[in-house]
Amino acid sequence: MDLLFSNDRRGTYPASWYAATATPLAPFAPLRGEVRADVCVVGGGYTGLSAALHLAQAGRSVVLIEAHRVGFGASGRNGGQLGSGQRLTQDGLEKMMGDGPAHALWDLAEDAKALVKDLIARHGIACDLTPGVAWAGTSQRSVDGLHRYAEHLAARYGYEEIDALRTNDWQAICRAPQHLGAILDHGAAHLHPLKLALGLAQAAHDAGVQIHETSHVHHLIQGTPATVQTEGGRVIAEQVILACNGYLGGLNRKVAARVMPINNFIAATEPLGNRAAEVLARNVAVADDRFVVNYFRMSHDGRLLFGGGESYGYKFPADIAALVRKPMEQSFPQLKGVRIDHAWGGTLAITMRRMPYLARVAPNILSASGYSGHGVGTAVHAGQLMARAIEGQTDGFDTMAAVPAQPFPGGAMMRNPLLALAMSWYALRDRLGV
Repeated sequence: MDLLFSNDRRGTYPASWYAATATPLAPFAPLRGEVRADVCVVGGGYTGLSAALHLAQAGRSVVLIEAHRVGFGASGRNGGQLGSGQRLTQDGLEKMMGDGPAHALWDLAEDAKALVKDLIARHGIACDLTPGVAWAGTSQRSVDGLHRYAEHLAARYGYEEIDALRTNDWQAICRAPQHLGAILDHGAAHLHPLKLALGLAQAAHDAGVQIHETSHVHHLIQGTPATVQTEGGRVIAEQVILACNGYLGGLNRKVAARVMPINNFIAATEPLGNRAAEVLARNVAVADDRFVVNYFRMSHDGRLLFGGGESYGYKFPADIAALVRKPMEQSFPQLKGVRIDHAWGGTLAITMRRMPYLARVAPNILSASGYSGHGVGTAVHAGQLMARAIEGQTDGFDTMAAVPAQPFPGGAMMRNPLLALAMSWYALRDRLGV
């Protein structure tokens, strides 16, 4: 079964609040016949669009192939949080790789935030970019750890954009009774993810990228040049970028062994009107400390956008709204029974260490994926790093590629059942407050 076609109608954006509030671009024609290019990019999400844009601006001829529509996958469905740092915390990176590599990874993460903000400004992308992302703790131990982490970032990395908030100060901002405090990062931001993807696609098209939608890549023939085969044509290219994330399928076994798709779900309530202040008194995005993270923010039209719940098979659950309602009402009992107007799922990809996996899988084939829920900045930046690597500037790409990347145990057949078992255990720990 192919995840590309397991839950969605071909060539159609999922029925999300994002799709309901964004204006899609005119469709790009499917690939027909043979096309030659300097670079073929497979995947029309943040990674692929950024890579294509930066390569075209460097003077390369670029063909981008997308199985559905640009921004169709996780790039157009996610929680919209442009966070600081990497997915793994800096103290975790220091233990894993040492101080020098950890500092280099922090600097790259800061570059990622700056890149997204610069692209939005330079290309006039109206995607509701708003500063402020918080991490909230549901135990005093967790809150104390978050506050120590903010001190660590200030002392070791010179990052002083974070406010450490105790219970009363945080409850004045966020009315989730389970939260006992938080850290609020003013250097991070939140945005409308599909509008960002569409803006990047328009910028890439304007820069000369040849985009083909509804063109499923089913085979990649390595060589110099390489051949990217779809059902309607093929691209002969000197260089190939794989930007497929959770939708890679069988295009590359090395990547597939280290990057695994999982599903996550979001709901949008009815407009809350004056009740919005009962949830969030400030326009910030929030993620909590659960192993399966709850994350939320208010939309520009006064809805609560709440993400919660995961699944590890191919198919989405039949009633996504009911799945998300449970953690939403646990977080905000004052919203019990609120109407849910939109509920949708999306497929992202994780790695064993929750760090992105960047690799040169053949002399002329680069891949980036596995953003593990931290992809708004990291994916856009990974596209730029791959574009620079093709241009001979490999420093940033090599730094990311040096992060250890273990294959999942059990191989392709057993990794999903083993992960589901592990996730169930950690979800139980969350419920027990362990």
